Amino acid sequence: MDYYSDYIEVNKEIMLGKPVIKGSRLTVEMILEELAAGTPVPDLVDAHPHLTLEAVYAALSFAADALKGDRSYPLAV
Repeated sequence: MDYYSDYIEVNKEIMLGKPVIKGSRLTVEMILEELAAGTPVPDLVDAHPHLTLEAVYAALSFAADALKGDRSYPLAV
């Protein structure tokens, strides 16, 4: 289910067309990087007024969908 479209937008005029949280300049990429670095979700939400818990989950769902399909990824060497 593509519920993330309620929270994520792609617009070439915003952040060079990277997926962002609607109404903000917070990229899905930044959210994933913060989570990967160990930032707790509540701290991330508290640090960004436009970010909600639902938007964080939408970013994760968007990223998961982006990795599905007929894409190729470089192999580890």
